[in-house]
Amino acid sequence: MEQPTPLVRLVSILDNDFYKFTMQCAVVSLFADVKATYKFINRGQHRYPPGFADQLRQCVDEMAHLKLQQDEKEYLRKTCPYLSPAYIDFLAGYKYHPKEVKIEQQGTDLEVTIEGYWFRTILWEVPLLSLISELFYKMTGQQRICDQQIEDRTADKIRLFNELGVTVAEFGTRRRHSYEVHELIAATLKKFHGNSYIGTSNVHLARITGVKPIGTHAHEWFMFHGAYYGFKMAGGLGLENWATVFQGDLGVALSDTYTTDIFFQQFNKKLSKLFDGVRHDSGDPIEFAEKTIAHYQKLGINPLYKFIIFSDGLNPEKVTHIANATKGRIGISFGIGTNLTNDVGLEPMNIVIKLSSVQVGEDQPIATIKLSDEKGKYTGDPKMIKLAQEILNIPANPA
Repeated sequence: MEQPTPLVRLVSILDNDFYKFTMQCAVVSLFADVKATYKFINRGQHRYPPGFADQLRQCVDEMAHLKLQQDEKEYLRKTCPYLSPAYIDFLAGYKYHPKEVKIEQQGTDLEVTIEGYWFRTILWEVPLLSLISELFYKMTGQQRICDQQIEDRTADKIRLFNELGVTVAEFGTRRRHSYEVHELIAATLKKFHGNSYIGTSNVHLARITGVKPIGTHAHEWFMFHGAYYGFKMAGGLGLENWATVFQGDLGVALSDTYTTDIFFQQFNKKLSKLFDGVRHDSGDPIEFAEKTIAHYQKLGINPLYKFIIFSDGLNPEKVTHIANATKGRIGISFGIGTNLTNDVGLEPMNIVIKLSSVQVGEDQPIATIKLSDEKGKYTGDPKMIKLAQEILNIPANPA
């Protein structure tokens, strides 16, 4: 029986964020026996139309046909020497297993759960979110602005960034309007890049547009370490393990999995010197910059030899504000997501997929949590959140 054609499909296995591949490389190397569960969170309370789950199921099933092509393998080998030859060979044999993804719909509510070995399931999050986003706009019949308007908006943004003298990367795969828009954005950024546009988190678009793929690790790396090794060990040990795999390459440390204050307690002099900089992803960016500068100065490290990548809900106004407050005091760069890839005259979706539990060998599953710097954004099992707060001496999550 012929399978129905999905409304949305991915064009490449590399149509994913770079940090998913770098983390997969690290997981294959160090944690091949770990199982993981991820859960979809509908933060924006979006109402999904009838039949959405069925259409998403078709999209997911179609992903089983994706595989790394020979020219893509050669691209990774040449462009990313820090990815081991063994890992690239592994990726060449990797295929998505759609049975790892469970999709259910009750009325307008959508539930998505991913379960399986961490080294396999780690690649699902970003493409799943991008499929959900694109499919939602298609099935609700929402009309975006035209290509020329999108190109003009993007060109205006990159011109502003050039005037500010800052570097930016595009980080918008997860909540893009569509692959079509994303491809147009990538081409426009390349066309008008000047000295500002330095690359994209999307590996496929980096390859076809000839720019650098950008990314290191995400919150789930530290969420695993916190669940399995303990919250007081998560930051330091997570970075030590990262350095073991990549030997100083990919040296940007994500700071806010268990709040920035806890991160800096664990970001000792060795790690502060080894890692090139840190990434800001929640909370007040100026306050974060002040803490980062003070941290480096306290350790006798010149902040101008380090940098911060700001990546939390950025738009041109926020970039301008941050640049004016921090430029010349520490190195700065910006990762801009939804404001680039879903600035099309429609409301962007507010959806995430988070690691919810891990299981090592035959041990019992352990709930994972994230204690963001953003008020009201602690996520995960409430009992585990309370335990982490007690262990780390963090005040109760403000409303």
